[in-house]
Amino acid sequence: MPLQYMTSRADPALLDLPWSTPLEEWDQSHLAALPRGISRHIVRFVKLGRRIIAAKEIKDDVAVREYEMLRNLTRMGLPSVAPFGVVSGRETPEGEPLDAILLTEHLQFSLPYRALFSQRLQPDTVLRLLDALAVLLARLHLAGFWWGDVSLSNTLFRRDAGAFAAYLVDAETGQLFPSISDGQRAHDLDIARVNIAGELMDLAAGGVIPDDADPIDISERIVLRYNQLWEELTGLERFERGDRWQLEERVRRLNQLGFDVDEFEMSTDLDGASIQIQPKVVDAGHHRRRLLRLTGLDVHENQARRLLNDLDAFRAGEGRDEDAEELAAHDWMLRVYEPVVRNIPEELSAKLEDAQIFHEVLEHRWYLSERTGHDVTTQWAFADYLAHVLPAKPDEKSVVGVDTVEMPVIAMFPPDEP
Repeated sequence: MPLQYMTSRADPALLDLPWSTPLEEWDQSHLAALPRGISRHIVRFVKLGRRIIAAKEIKDDVAVREYEMLRNLTRMGLPSVAPFGVVSGRETPEGEPLDAILLTEHLQFSLPYRALFSQRLQPDTVLRLLDALAVLLARLHLAGFWWGDVSLSNTLFRRDAGAFAAYLVDAETGQLFPSISDGQRAHDLDIARVNIAGELMDLAAGGVIPDDADPIDISERIVLRYNQLWEELTGLERFERGDRWQLEERVRRLNQLGFDVDEFEMSTDLDGASIQIQPKVVDAGHHRRRLLRLTGLDVHENQARRLLNDLDAFRAGEGRDEDAEELAAHDWMLRVYEPVVRNIPEELSAKLEDAQIFHEVLEHRWYLSERTGHDVTTQWAFADYLAHVLPAKPDEKSVVGVDTVEMPVIAMFPPDEP
């Protein structure tokens, strides 16, 4: 039976690998010395030209299914390893059949949990690992993915400043649905709790984690953190029409968790409004492209996200969810954005870009609303910003070439109530 290559990118170096040899017997000249996690299958890191790929030996049909699942997760922008290909039809020189090999791209700067624990992590660092796994699981569930084998072993971790980012590395048991039920989420959580407790018990037996660390108590952390995160992501927010700042605070918290708010679903009643925010992880540059399409403004990505949050809040507050998005964007430009940028005094116009000034006005509005306990209008926030904040900022041109260590720190907000 001839070899069959299913791959996302053709690479002639694939032809040079010893496919007729069981993976565990491959010569070291083909392998890269990288830390591996525990797997029920044979896994090796393989040199492929200048690239390093992970190779996993599994049954043919399972390899193809996992390859397709990883391709779907990659298209959806979910944190997972990227599929490279499947090699099937393998057999030894004597004609004995061999399992297929699933190839995935090596996730640079990532480590399996055992490599991290070998560094004698502090207890709070262990908890941050579980927090990262909870965020990953929530992202997958929001997208309709049921994992079916949640564990530290099936996850890779990247250092992310003082925290970690988690990536799915094994989708063998996973399934994609339009949405998943509470029962499916609970099942994944129960699998996670049991698997993680077992993995931590194994580490405790090897003396890797402190004697006073209880694996069962630690494993419960992911259930607690996941449930807190899920409530933040999907819970209903009720507020009066004059308290829109609470919606902005909700969006802020979600952004800090790494989730972008892509849409609002709003229902109204006699007492006010109930707003349900459905976060959606979107691809890089999404906000910039969307804002450019709706308004013609070409700004940086974070600025675009902030402006779009205000546009969406304007649309929801006006009760225009049924209107075309472009019409609401046109009115937002005329009634909210342009009155600010067109009224920046000429002598202050060199301080910052227009979009940055508008962003800071929105930040200032949120601050004032929080301080006063009720919504502050953009016009009021703009006037206060012009009076207390913008004049104290250096012109952008004057910053070029200046040693920023010597620059004074300028407060974003005024010390007194407006």
